[in-house]
Amino acid sequence: MKSSRGIGSIIPIAILMLTTVSVSGEDGYIDLAKAVVVASPGSAKAETAALETLLEEIDKRTAIRLPVQKKWPENGTTVIAVGTASSASRWAGRYADSLREGAAGGAAEGYRISIETTGRSAPAVLVAGNDPRGVLYGVGALLRQLRMYRHTIAVSHAGAITDIPGRILVPATLAANTAPKFALRGHQMGYRPKVNSYDGWDESDWEQYIRDLAIFGCNAIENMPPRSDDGAGSPHFPRPQIEMLPLISSISDKYDMDFWMWYPAMDKDYSDPATVERALKEWGDVLKTLPRLDTVFVPGGDPGHTQPKYLMALLEKQTEVMHRYHPDAEMWMSPQGFSGEWWDEYFQIMREEQPDWLSGIVYGPQIGQTLPFLRTIIPDKYPLRRYPDITHSLSAQYPVPDWDLAYALTESREIINPRPTDQAIIFRLLDEYSIGFLTYSEGINDDVNKAVWSWLGWDPEADVLEGLRQFSRYFIGPDYTDNFAQGLLSLEENWRGPLLTNSGVYRTLQQFQEMENNATPHTLRNWRFQQALYRAYYDAYVRARLISETSVEDRAMDALRRVSDLGSHHVLDLAETMLKQSDVDRPAQEWRRRIYQLAEALFQSSHTQLDVDLYQAIAVRRGANLAEIDVPLNNRSWLQEQFSEIRNIANEKDRQKAINALVTWTNPGPGGYYDDLGDHTAQPHLVRNVPYSEDPAFFQNSQINFACRPGWRLSWCRFADNLYDTSVDLEYKGLDPNASYKVRIVYSGNVPVPGRSVRSGHYVRLVADGATELHPLMLKPYPVRPVEFSIPEEVTSDGVLRLSCFSTEGRGGAGRGCQIGEVWLIRE
Repeated sequence: MKSSRGIGSIIPIAILMLTTVSVSGEDGYIDLAKAVVVASPGSAKAETAALETLLEEIDKRTAIRLPVQKKWPENGTTVIAVGTASSASRWAGRYADSLREGAAGGAAEGYRISIETTGRSAPAVLVAGNDPRGVLYGVGALLRQLRMYRHTIAVSHAGAITDIPGRILVPATLAANTAPKFALRGHQMGYRPKVNSYDGWDESDWEQYIRDLAIFGCNAIENMPPRSDDGAGSPHFPRPQIEMLPLISSISDKYDMDFWMWYPAMDKDYSDPATVERALKEWGDVLKTLPRLDTVFVPGGDPGHTQPKYLMALLEKQTEVMHRYHPDAEMWMSPQGFSGEWWDEYFQIMREEQPDWLSGIVYGPQIGQTLPFLRTIIPDKYPLRRYPDITHSLSAQYPVPDWDLAYALTESREIINPRPTDQAIIFRLLDEYSIGFLTYSEGINDDVNKAVWSWLGWDPEADVLEGLRQFSRYFIGPDYTDNFAQGLLSLEENWRGPLLTNSGVYRTLQQFQEMENNATPHTLRNWRFQQALYRAYYDAYVRARLISETSVEDRAMDALRRVSDLGSHHVLDLAETMLKQSDVDRPAQEWRRRIYQLAEALFQSSHTQLDVDLYQAIAVRRGANLAEIDVPLNNRSWLQEQFSEIRNIANEKDRQKAINALVTWTNPGPGGYYDDLGDHTAQPHLVRNVPYSEDPAFFQNSQINFACRPGWRLSWCRFADNLYDTSVDLEYKGLDPNASYKVRIVYSGNVPVPGRSVRSGHYVRLVADGATELHPLMLKPYPVRPVEFSIPEEVTSDGVLRLSCFSTEGRGGAGRGCQIGEVWLIRE
């Protein structure tokens, strides 16, 4: 990658005190531009990496290479001194005695940072780690607090040249005494074709990003083997997977970061001894190439689908193979994708056998039990690790709540997705049940989310905005400390509420355009800066299109309403002509051009693949959202199909009736009710049991999900969905107790597959008031269309009705089921 790289770690303001002064001035700051670095003579790998990181990252940002010496200098020289507390006498000079105690009671990975001034002596910045890793994390914390300005040459219009020296400013009252709350703080980064950027990285790119994570306080990374649920190769690979994996393992070891391998059991039948033998050899051939391996994690599903008793038997044998090459490595597994019967079998194994070869359990996507429940069932001898999906925006463990359909259709599943506020909610809700986390990532689209998890892994109470300020200062520059941080929050706010009325989307773009206009060429090449610009322009362009295309559809529908005056053929021609304007009147084309420019810049700077044709991304839903930038945002495709069918109707009266049905599609008639369950402005009867902050994984609430097919109404492309045994519920009050009602309903979403097991989630059942079955478990109708069911009068005789949709109980996999697009309650 050509641009500046790295993620800045964030130290909570509760434990890292800063002076409140203007960053643009130097009052309250100490200039370290002429400092010397005194480092511990220790040879531990993390200490060596810490010193290298300190010197190189300052140099990149200031063009200043600080000198290093072994002995404390004479008075008058500013010093940055780093090392372990236990060896303070060898590097801390007169301050050694005050450091020997260690930080935070001597806890692992802790560090202390202080600014010392004694008498007339020059200032000294001391970074003392409780252990070698603590030195690395202390250096990272210091880097995040430095105000680093680049050495530049300014040329005036008259030709005068001014040499502006670089500056390294540190707050004069900087102080920290801290250790991490969680022992495991890591991120998965797979070198495989499916990811949206990692597959294009060479060895230097991997080292820079792993260093970035270490600066954050991250202490583990996770990679994956050559064979998984992926293609055999990528056009972007600089090396084959089997060659790159040992290099990534070595880099991880250089920074003393734990190296995990996500290793799915991909074969069809592990009850077959021959299959097991082949798997043992295959895994062994991969694991023996790794210089460092701390843990293997095997998912029970997604991918793979092996009955627990056979999976556990396989993992016991694989543990033996692993220990031939890495005697101290651990084996962890997850019960992902398990169905009802498999859960029973798995829990029995864990309770009764409690295998000693198993070291811990991973909690991630596609687990149909809550983490608190799993903790009560799994024996205490097994620690739990979280595996949160921070990379996907829809069809995910933690989807964006109530996302607008226009975003889902265009930006899709792996858009650049800073969600700092949501990620803090997700982290804090379940943090007490695990020893930490390794997040699920498919590329650098979730870069900000990695930062949030990393700093909360250090301190769960850390302030989100302060963390973003440190992120922005370290990666973009001190002049962007607050502006860029606020911009990231604004990008998250862009996704709140209906896009059509969210005028803040344009303000967000204006804020980023101002930063863009004032940016130096160096900043414009920074891929993190480019990412935020891409999102800001993309969001604004989508809103401009949505406003335009919604207006076009409204005018077409107005034409159809004149059918009784103008006749069917005339209004159909008028409406069709108006709808075609969506393909002619293209708003905000300058924003669209800038999006394409930024996509190219991101490919050059970080190998981000935002298009299948231009950049050979593996699939549109795998980050290639540039391909969907012009997807229709109104109902013109569906309407044009309806127009064709209406034109084939033989007589005028029936044609007008069909046109009126289009115009009155959402009208339930007098005394009736209509809900568009995927539109959070038109779902008044949808029941939400708890607020999002208590259920971001939607175990207790239905969620809004998305799936679309050519020719569908937009109201079928968004729908209320349930997970596992949760139901989708609607509640009506104030009904006429003497009236009869029927329900008309559209089951949309995933296309049902005839003959597929009843556990597939394509089967649905509708119940009234918890007891009266309106229809039994049935395969969702396809092609998608409204279906109607009568409601017994005694059900609504009290004036209240609760409708509940269920899918098959005990299903595994992703657990999705009902997928209801529209509901009419019609008074008969």
